Amino acid sequence: MASKLVAVYIGIYMEAQIMKSHLESEGIPAILRYEGAGLIYGITVDGMGETTVLVPDHLSEEAKEILKVQEVEGGNDA
Repeated sequence: MASKLVAVYIGIYMEAQIMKSHLESEGIPAILRYEGAGLIYGITVDGMGETTVLVPDHLSEEAKEILKVQEVEGGNDA
């Protein structure tokens, strides 16, 4: 039986790509879901241009922890 996918991050495409890569480097498979026209035309209104990072349900808590640590570490740029 296939595992249910859960959203662990929603944001712009470039940031979602980084989150996906980080999760995969930690051994968590991830895929991106996005609306194509928003990506092609750069529209970011009313959900267009939004990208969601999805992971298997049984790994979602671990993925959220990894992304939370990344957010804290990455938030010290100032």
